[in-house]
Amino acid sequence: MSKENLGDLRSQFRTSPSDVGSVEVQIIDLTTKIKDLSKHVQSHKKDHSSQLGLLKMVNRRKRFLKYLKNNKFEVYKNLIDGLGLRK
Repeated sequence: MSKENLGDLRSQFRTSPSDVGSVEVQIIDLTTKIKDLSKHVQSHKKDHSSQLGLLKMVNRRKRFLKYLKNNKFEVYKNLIDGLGLRK
């Protein structure tokens, strides 16, 4: 997924032009960080602090997705499809 696609997703799911804190935008930002950090962890296997940070981000995204699934199911489905998660 390219950065242009993520920018389009951010603009699609924002509630206002200055929105950076909604659940949808936070999930998109966490997904970009997780993808970047997972590449780093694969090449640096003994970097345990980065592995811990990656696990924390994955769990945080998981909680956000669970919240979104329970409260805004249609937005959840669109976001999952847009990010390519859970195929």
